[in-house]
Amino acid sequence: MNRLTLFGLFSVTAMLVCYALEARSRWYVLGFAVACGLGSLYGFLQGAWPFGVAEAIWAMVALHRWWKGGDGGSIP
Repeated sequence: MNRLTLFGLFSVTAMLVCYALEARSRWYVLGFAVACGLGSLYGFLQGAWPFGVAEAIWAMVALHRWWKGGDGGSIP
């Protein structure tokens, strides 16, 4: 496994963990946003720009949710 693959694995794992824990604290929403940003960077570095764009959008959505004070518990 090369460093880029390890970086991608870390990014996606962080996204999964933060997403699963969002209902516990709004700080996990921020963690999810950061992890999505890292996933976006991974997508662009790997050459999969559609993945990079999609993850960048998710990062912006999560940042907006965090900024407004929302947490995972407010989503039905």
